[in-house]
Amino acid sequence: MIRKLPCGGYRLYSRKKNPKTGKRRNLGTFPTREAAVKHEREIQFFKRR
Repeated sequence: MIRKLPCGGYRLYSRKKNPKTGKRRNLGTFPTREAAVKHEREIQFFKRR
């Protein structure tokens, strides 16, 4: 899940909520949406290996 931040960047969050905190894990902050989408694809590829 990618969300736009007030500062203008984009943050990548996990799809599932952390059961301990009830919030989504921060998986990285990126200057552009394209960079966040690229990293999300890399994560999904790695999870399926």
